Amino acid sequence: MKTNELISLLSNRVTRVDRAAVARRFAEALLLGALGSMILMSIVFGVRHDIGSVIRTGVFWAKLAYPLAVAADAMLAVMRPAGPARAPAIRGRSSHCRSSRYGWRVCWCSTMQRPPDAGRSCWVNRGCTCPFNILLLSVPTFPAVIWAVRSLAPTRLRLAGAVAGLLASSTATIVYCLHCPEMSPAFWSVWYAIGMAMLAGIGAWLGPRLLRW
Repeated sequence: MKTNELISLLSNRVTRVDRAAVARRFAEALLLGALGSMILMSIVFGVRHDIGSVIRTGVFWAKLAYPLAVAADAMLAVMRPAGPARAPAIRGRSSHCRSSRYGWRVCWCSTMQRPPDAGRSCWVNRGCTCPFNILLLSVPTFPAVIWAVRSLAPTRLRLAGAVAGLLASSTATIVYCLHCPEMSPAFWSVWYAIGMAMLAGIGAWLGPRLLRW
């Protein structure tokens, strides 16, 4: 077979690549995971009774913006270490640092405006259970995100698993905001971050096992 014939044969079998396939896969995973977390939250914890009035306050949307920002940054980061032969997720990590600084800045301002006793109480009030509640609500989101990342054939499995865990836990935290009655930024900027970081660590640990291909 001549070279020109081989080129012609190969070019005739080229299939069009769906550039939206990756975005659609992650959208499906996050929607299914968030729906599962919402159902689990409704059964185990329940939606807070004053949700109708609290959504009119600015602090509620600031509270919701924190995991939303982390989820958006994690989504950008997971696309970089997910596929083979991609550059490290430097941009995603720097974006996540900006989200973390946002949470800590709100936490500091809130604590400085409170009396010392009130500031200490808001740190320990219901704090010990919050990270574990987030882990529980991540049960539906984590497998869904792992499925989406696995389909991209990642090579840096531990890094991809960590970012996938962060994406799954931040999505679950968004759902958890509909239940958690604590409105102090000093509370959720710390305890929510611990819950999200815990699943990121679990994702880094399980990444080489779950994302191997």
